[in-house]
Amino acid sequence: MHKTRCPSGRSRAVAAGLFGAAAVAVAGWAWAVRPHVVGCSSGLALVYATRDASGARVRVLRTGGVYQSATYLGERRMEPVFEYYRAFDRLFEARPAAARVLVVGGGGFAFPKLVAAEHPGVRTDVVEIDPAVIRIARRWFFLDEAVAQARAAGGDLRVICEDGRAFLERCALAYDAVVLDAFVGAEPVRELATREAMRAARRALAPGGVLLANVVSREGGADVSFLRSVVATALTVFANVEVIPATDDEHAEEDNYLVVASDGPVGLSGAIPYDADFLGEVLLDDVG
Repeated sequence: MHKTRCPSGRSRAVAAGLFGAAAVAVAGWAWAVRPHVVGCSSGLALVYATRDASGARVRVLRTGGVYQSATYLGERRMEPVFEYYRAFDRLFEARPAAARVLVVGGGGFAFPKLVAAEHPGVRTDVVEIDPAVIRIARRWFFLDEAVAQARAAGGDLRVICEDGRAFLERCALAYDAVVLDAFVGAEPVRELATREAMRAARRALAPGGVLLANVVSREGGADVSFLRSVVATALTVFANVEVIPATDDEHAEEDNYLVVASDGPVGLSGAIPYDADFLGEVLLDDVG
């Protein structure tokens, strides 16, 4: 995921990413005695191994006071730890024939690893702005193994070190799905959630392609104002927008939601119904 980023300006906004922090402040996980401390664009990142509530060994990436990503160790290392990563896999329910996927936000590469392991033949491009985060993923989060696994199965996992919004603006490829999972800390960032950004994402999609975006609540799930605005904004660009809950009671203090948008039908089970009263402010790029 596009997690630890540039210090100022547009690059910082894109680096910080799309939809707030992953809701993964994991209660009860013990700190490692000697975590690895790595300098990234926006500050220090901590990488350390611990155990989850079931006793499984987990390595986590922590920046900005929250858990940005995690990986199981051992045989489960390609399996996502957090529920919203698993929820991203529903793109293959919406588009079973998806063969080319763009992920904006690398972090621990949890979802791209899942695609490499479970969807042979899929070509995944991952855009991550911070080279230090990419190095972290290669050293501690099994990224290189996932790349090799994807290629051995007839697909690919390509890592692109670039500003996510800039990549979308210049993108000439037609993706079957665009996954937006870029953030730093707990603050939502508007720049990849605006109408202009969603138009850029739509241009990067093949006809009937699907956009999936991770959106996180605030105030322990009580504040979903950003979700409401993201849905309202997506409806100005796409014909169909659904909201899928991706709650993780074991690992999360906040609630995660997937906003799934397409000009074609979506039709995922478990979508949360909403009406016009739910819609928030349409998000726009700053003018002037």
